[in-house]
Amino acid sequence: MKTVQMTLDEDLVDQVDRAAATLGTTRSGFTRDALRSALSALRRRELERRHREGYAKKPVQPGEFGDWETEQVWPR
Repeated sequence: MKTVQMTLDEDLVDQVDRAAATLGTTRSGFTRDALRSALSALRRRELERRHREGYAKKPVQPGEFGDWETEQVWPR
């Protein structure tokens, strides 16, 4: 692990400390989890953007997936 110094608003630090205490973790642990979550959300948004871009460039054509409709089995 690497120690980093950050500048945060006092109110934010207070909120993080309260949340960390509620979760039974440390400020650093809470912050690591929050940063991982934020990075994961960022990656997901980027993949979704690329997905939308791909379909905008090459939209689904009528009947393109129609062959598979008869293969679907729906529970009764």
